[in-house]
Amino acid sequence: MAFSSNSCSSRELSRNFSLPHFPPMAMSSVQTHPKSQPDWNNLNVLHRNTLPARANFYVYESQEDALNYNVPKSNIYCLSGTWKFSLATNPFEAPEGFEDPNFHADGWGDIPVPGMWQLNGYGKGPHYTNVNFPIPVDPPNVPFEDNETGSYIRKFSVPDSMIKSQIRLRFEGVDSAFHVWVNGREVGYHQGSRNPCEFDITDIVDKEGENTLAVRVYRYCDGTYIEDQDQWRMSGIYRDVYLLGFPAGFRVEDLFTQVKFDDQYIDAFLNVRVDTFGSGRVRVDLFNTEINEVHATDFAEVTGGASTEFSLKLYEPVKWTAESPNLYHLVVVLEGDNHQRTYVTQRVGFRQVEMKDGLIKVNGRRIVLKGANRHEHHPKFGRAVPYEFMKQDLLLMKRHNINAIRTSHQPSDTRLYDLADELGFYVMDEADLECHGFESICDAALSPAERALPFRERQLLTRNSAAKWTSDNPAWEEAYVDRAKQLVRRDQLHPSVILWSLGNEAFFGCNHKAMYNWIKSYDNSRPIHYEADIYAETMDMYSMMYPPVETIVNFAQDSSKTKPLVLCEFIHAMGNGPGNIKEYIDAFYEYPKIQGGFVWEWANHGLITKDKETGEEFYAYGGDFGDIPNDSNFVMDGVLHSDHTPTPGLIEYKKGLEPIKVISSTSEVAIIVNRYDFNTLDHVECNYMILDEGQAISCGSIEVPSAIKPGQTAELRLPSTSAKLFGEAILQLSFRQKTETLAFPAGFEIAFEEIPLNTWSPLNTQPESQSKLAVSETPVLMTITSQTTTWKFSHVIGRLRSLMKNSAEFLASSPEFTAYRAPTDNDAPQDGADWKNRLLYLAKVFTRKCTWGIAENGSVFVVRVEQRFAPPTLSWSVNLDVTYTFSASGVLVIRVKGTPMGENLPRTLPRIGLGFELPGSWAGGNGNTTPAVTWYGRGPGESYRDKKLSQRVGLYEVAAVDELRTEYEFPQESGNRTDTRWVKFTDDCGESVTARFLSSDNGERKLFDFNASHYRTYDVEAAKHPYELRKKNTDNVVLRLDAQHHGLGSGSCGPRTRDEYALLTESFEFEVLLE
Repeated sequence: MAFSSNSCSSRELSRNFSLPHFPPMAMSSVQTHPKSQPDWNNLNVLHRNTLPARANFYVYESQEDALNYNVPKSNIYCLSGTWKFSLATNPFEAPEGFEDPNFHADGWGDIPVPGMWQLNGYGKGPHYTNVNFPIPVDPPNVPFEDNETGSYIRKFSVPDSMIKSQIRLRFEGVDSAFHVWVNGREVGYHQGSRNPCEFDITDIVDKEGENTLAVRVYRYCDGTYIEDQDQWRMSGIYRDVYLLGFPAGFRVEDLFTQVKFDDQYIDAFLNVRVDTFGSGRVRVDLFNTEINEVHATDFAEVTGGASTEFSLKLYEPVKWTAESPNLYHLVVVLEGDNHQRTYVTQRVGFRQVEMKDGLIKVNGRRIVLKGANRHEHHPKFGRAVPYEFMKQDLLLMKRHNINAIRTSHQPSDTRLYDLADELGFYVMDEADLECHGFESICDAALSPAERALPFRERQLLTRNSAAKWTSDNPAWEEAYVDRAKQLVRRDQLHPSVILWSLGNEAFFGCNHKAMYNWIKSYDNSRPIHYEADIYAETMDMYSMMYPPVETIVNFAQDSSKTKPLVLCEFIHAMGNGPGNIKEYIDAFYEYPKIQGGFVWEWANHGLITKDKETGEEFYAYGGDFGDIPNDSNFVMDGVLHSDHTPTPGLIEYKKGLEPIKVISSTSEVAIIVNRYDFNTLDHVECNYMILDEGQAISCGSIEVPSAIKPGQTAELRLPSTSAKLFGEAILQLSFRQKTETLAFPAGFEIAFEEIPLNTWSPLNTQPESQSKLAVSETPVLMTITSQTTTWKFSHVIGRLRSLMKNSAEFLASSPEFTAYRAPTDNDAPQDGADWKNRLLYLAKVFTRKCTWGIAENGSVFVVRVEQRFAPPTLSWSVNLDVTYTFSASGVLVIRVKGTPMGENLPRTLPRIGLGFELPGSWAGGNGNTTPAVTWYGRGPGESYRDKKLSQRVGLYEVAAVDELRTEYEFPQESGNRTDTRWVKFTDDCGESVTARFLSSDNGERKLFDFNASHYRTYDVEAAKHPYELRKKNTDNVVLRLDAQHHGLGSGSCGPRTRDEYALLTESFEFEVLLE
């Protein structure tokens, strides 16, 4: 194999390495350690004595149990539970003879199975790395002396139901490789952490006495190099272990199904292949969706084991889609020479996936993948995810309009696919394959000239070189193809699986082509995806990660692209974000060639742990367990928090994915479009509410026309109101599920829309007072007094020092111009890096001049302050002209005009507004029944200019300021409320102050942002975990009133904030009214 001059291959390195020469000496005998090449360090050994991979099914003794899918009533015995456990530093120091039934494990500890030993008090602890390998890179070799090895022991007895059966020992998942013994006899070996395996132990077990099961699990094996996924590196038997009883004489060995429709997608054939062992009769019965009638049947006599094919024709079957997951039920009945019957059952969905007209089509129609990348993770158990926790994930997805799952980046628990079949999801089923770490090695080997290339050219160069390690290395072909076989043979029965994926971030080479070819030879009914085939040379579609919207639109408009595009990862949901979801979803529907995408990712991967000093629980990320190297909090990038409760990002994603949209409206009619791929809107009802200044004044229902087909538009007749409107009026439409389904309760909201009924923006301020202000001065302070309010202003420093309303102090610090925010994860690499380079976080306000005077009638007092907002070291600034207008009515208006000046200005600013603090008496809580904060604007949750559409305009209140904050697991900017009309703060004694923004053009109110919390910006930025931040909690209310606020984007791994949502550094002016 030829390599370029900058090649980073292991072969190239080994050419320059030779052993030192030692002079010959006389030795009586020579011994070598290890005596032979270990299986876990041998590329030529993937499995020993494992049975062939097969579809996942169970054997039942009654048809009733089979059709109930009651797995515990199949011939199965679960070995999960508490096992004895011992951990060694490496395989060679693991306990000898532990597999012997007479071995005494009295001093061993206990461990749960399923479980990861790092989460049960054993070993070095969890290790998180995204790209880089956690071991020295020398494939296929892994460390001999530093390779934690877990030894497991469990006693069991064979259940009576299996005495006459073939007995199989099945492991659903073990990370990363293991040997297994039964009663002291070695049974076999398996590697492939997320793939199941089975061993035939019929002739080894004692069917009448006690048996000893011993398993030795290795943290690393040669497979580690192609299991380099972005996740915690943990080890152990993390999925269930079973004994399975199969008939000894005549049994199903494997099952294969495929649906084929006619050209009109009306009638269909269900093609079934049953692989059997032994002789007897095979019958296949296809039950209807209600399981009360057999719609088709066939049988065959089999002699000596065979592969028997059946073709069952169904006329006008009800189809399976993610929107209408109709399932038939296939029962395979085997009757042997002894007339004993056994049953195997499988759900069948009549759906056909194909590449047609340059698109991915299901049942002849284009679909849009509205998906999520889902890792298997639990905050306490790691990859040992309980079933109910997994089920709740899928219900949450369904209820947030998600219709597709990418099993990033390995096959999931087999039970997930059953749920996906029943609930209705399109699954991109991904092979357990990633070797991203080679890219870091090859990138580091680039020459200075190569390093200076444009990013895309440099990346292509690096990845071509990285592929030579394993992906484009024929020595690894069997290891690659094995992972394709394990994936496809296990999951091909499921209608939810519509796409195979060859893995992730493993570059592209001959071994991927071999995987593709094997899959097509075995199952030609599904398209194949793999992102790193960037030119879709082999794959059935193009795939991209995190492109800007413009890139995918350009793709769609390129007539040379004859295959569709899927975004296997987009809108990186790390921390506070993602922003601008809407633009992507709109492109999916505008351009047929763009067929959707999968948000990265579903959930944060935090692991629950405790602060060693305080004992306070928090969710840990890379580095928190002393793991080196690590990628810090890059594992916290989901639309769910680590406890799997939704972040604001998921709420916004649901809004973007809504299947019903209002595309235009008048005062009488709204035009809606049906964005489902298959369903009409007959299952939907529409309720409405009319709001006047946020208050509901009428509500009711609106008839939704029947039979609105996918892609069609329809008119909704809007209600009118005879009530007098006092302000801004908004019509809210809520589209809800009529009847209960598996995923939705009746009345569940699927979509909503807001339609403005007028554009009136009344100010509603206090009437002007005829009284006069009283003003007194000292050399450092001016006191301005109205009938209700007293202000104190320092003309020396140019700041308001006090706002006292009826003896209640409103200020704990002076209002002043501020422009910084605690960087979000999405800020940090792009806009945030610019802010840091421009020293924005160090910028402060400096006063240069102050003038003041009172109006002739004594009712208005004006202070004008000239200030400069600037950092040290650099010359840029924002020159400020700040005017304070005090009125006898008790109203204060603060007008700020800003002019950016100088060199090295930041391209954008995080925000433009006033920041100050209120005394703790304004924080609410402590059982006080009066709301601490009331506002009219978007709510109830946080919102930003590119992440706000999920938050309705209305009237909201919270009892305590604490309720306004979103606690991200890596502290950052949060809790903003945008499009605010007014916000009112009320103290413990009932005094209140209201803030509004005014238009300098006509004096009408302007929309603004506010943020109130107990945390100062720099404390948020400094904290790395919430428990650290809570130590900085202040009793004061930290308040921001912002005229504008920079968007969020998804720059942590994707495009920065789009310019239309960016706060570009330009001249500005705003006015704040406090009364």
